[in-house]
Amino acid sequence: MIVKNNNIALLYAGLAVLCWSTVAVAFKLSLRYLSAAQLLFIANHTASLALIIQAILNNKWRQFFAQSIKQTINSGILGLLNPFFYYLILFKAYSVLPAQVAQPINFIWPVMLVLLSILLLKQKTRLISVVAMAISFSGVFLLSLQGSFTGLNIHQPFGVLLALSSSVIWSLYWILNLKDKRDDQVRLLTSFLFSSLFISLWCSLTGELKTISTAGILPAVYTGLFEMGITFVFWIKALQYATSTARVSNLIYMTPFLSLIFIHLILHETIYFTSVAGLVLIITGIIIQQSMSEMKA
Repeated sequence: MIVKNNNIALLYAGLAVLCWSTVAVAFKLSLRYLSAAQLLFIANHTASLALIIQAILNNKWRQFFAQSIKQTINSGILGLLNPFFYYLILFKAYSVLPAQVAQPINFIWPVMLVLLSILLLKQKTRLISVVAMAISFSGVFLLSLQGSFTGLNIHQPFGVLLALSSSVIWSLYWILNLKDKRDDQVRLLTSFLFSSLFISLWCSLTGELKTISTAGILPAVYTGLFEMGITFVFWIKALQYATSTARVSNLIYMTPFLSLIFIHLILHETIYFTSVAGLVLIITGIIIQQSMSEMKA
């Protein structure tokens, strides 16, 4: 039984936000030397090892081995969506787009979650929700201009499509997770183990493992630890300790803005006005959407 403690919750949430704010930089540094599949191979196996260690330390092994065949198959399906497909597509998007564009576009997943809930779960929507989604998607368009208003042309549309596709996969993953009542760490570990198998098969069949540059390994390991493995547990802990999950969850909006700072300082990308303005529009749409959900609740 976890005793609620907001100070501990904020500490875990702060650690999670800090870690997630730095990973866009790690993606780009690693992708200078590795393909998207190679990055996922290293990061996925690193995250799986970290989650195994955490499961041992937290005495989760009994729950892990007590999973039913149905639950195990479900984890296989979830692992195929995330981390496998999600990160394979996301890393490809980062290989095409500047980090300051890929990161905020991927952050639109809460809007995609609402959109998929309307389409798949037949949830009713209101005009204000449509307006909120339009605001967020206008932010995506602004981001895709990459600082240029000449002709209002979308730069690197393939990369933008990849980033949007990754947010769709993430949203679908969360919808499928809704009815899964297993322990969060156990479910996460099982999905990551399946994904490790999938990416290993993928790299073996495509010959990706023949030439891996050692220069990209360290940021790939960092990605596995602080984007996938440890940070998810930080966030889960933050929500468990919080007396109000809304208070903790709102901290996540700091992530993309802090990320822009790290992108500028470490990757030396000149931050476009359109990147900041587009991100503000995306966040505004999300906040409006969530405010409406809280009012309905």
